[in-house]
Amino acid sequence: MATISSAGIGSGINVESLVSSLMSVEKQPLTKLQSRQTSFESKISALGSLKSSISTLQTAAKALTPAIGQSATAAFAGFKASLADATIATATTSSTAVAGTYSLEVTALATTQRQALGTTYTAGDPVLDFGTDSTRTLTLTKGGTPVDITLDSSQNTLSGVRDAINNAAAGVSATIVTDTSGKQNLLLTASSGGTAGAVSISGTATFIDPAAPGTPIAASSAFTQTQAATDAAVKIQGVSIATTGNTISNAIDGVTLDLTKTGTTTITVARDNTDLKSKLDTFITAYNSINSSLKSLGSYNAATKTGAVLNGDSTLRSVQSQLRTAVGGSPDSLSSATYKSLSEIGISFQTDGSLKLDGARFDKAASANFAATAAVIGAYGDALKTTTTALLATNGVISSRSDGLSSSVKMMSRQIDSFETRLTSIEKTYRAKFTALDTAMASMSTTSSYLTQQLSMLSNY
Repeated sequence: MATISSAGIGSGINVESLVSSLMSVEKQPLTKLQSRQTSFESKISALGSLKSSISTLQTAAKALTPAIGQSATAAFAGFKASLADATIATATTSSTAVAGTYSLEVTALATTQRQALGTTYTAGDPVLDFGTDSTRTLTLTKGGTPVDITLDSSQNTLSGVRDAINNAAAGVSATIVTDTSGKQNLLLTASSGGTAGAVSISGTATFIDPAAPGTPIAASSAFTQTQAATDAAVKIQGVSIATTGNTISNAIDGVTLDLTKTGTTTITVARDNTDLKSKLDTFITAYNSINSSLKSLGSYNAATKTGAVLNGDSTLRSVQSQLRTAVGGSPDSLSSATYKSLSEIGISFQTDGSLKLDGARFDKAASANFAATAAVIGAYGDALKTTTTALLATNGVISSRSDGLSSSVKMMSRQIDSFETRLTSIEKTYRAKFTALDTAMASMSTTSSYLTQQLSMLSNY
């Protein structure tokens, strides 16, 4: 608001102080309105923070919810495989693995097919004979699937052919090697070992024979195999296993082996709950974080007699109630289950409302009945996912409350603007009146001085 600060000069009245005092009274409703608006904005911010915490909890709950059509056991089962001699192979597992010990005998590793051009060239020399054609095709076939590589005159060097083959991702990698005389050759190496990785070469491309330039060599006979592809020779539990390379993924349920050398060893597959425990820890951390936030946002300080930003807020109480019900209740799907609550698998409430995982008790429950343990986790994960999704919905209690507060803030902004305009007008009115009073009193003071002077003169006369 604009202010006028020259009033009071004529009469000596402290007009500025009078106007300031009056405007302080006039501004009181505005101050209250601004304070209320600030309070609402703080609530919106707090609800936004609460929503973010719930979103984190929702993500953790989803990680504990089996996919549609997937059993909890399959979703959470974890295994690890170890080899007595880890230099013979490495092993990875999936949820379909079965605990047990297996013998492994590797008598031969798979070899990778290698081929080389039967002709060498000087760097930069043309290597393809296009005849009257503008392009020729080099066809690489792996596993019955052909890949056609179209070559034109711009690729008519050994490096051009190499780059075209490598860019085609046709199951081989091409490399140029140079001999002691400076001549270059093109080597092809299959991308994967074993007979399944072998590649045959055909097509309309023909290679120039420097010894007989007029008799080009067809692609199908231009390359010589320098190393044949062979499969690994493996026995598991004394049974010969069919292999197509050095990776075996279908011999032991849920176990994939990558062979690295020949030899004999044993494979031990055991249940491993490390990943599941990690997911539970993430869930518990997320729940405890939001539990702490809820308590802080709704707290009351008896000493200062002040409440936190959401103290007494119905939305806060609703969120607390729904989350506590989802975690503290028993899902209907567990009514006839062996384990019916989180506490039975080692997850329990503490006196402050937080959750804690007893690792030893969890391991004992999982060891005794993993399927029942997984069922509890899946049921509570699903219940909490459903609850958090509803809380975060656009029509959920948090969004509805935030939208209502935002509307109120906008309305208050309009009221504040209107009030400030009104105050500006009121101040102008006050200043106009006091300026007129100042002028009148100044005039009266002048008249009084004049009359006093005249009377004094008359008396002297």
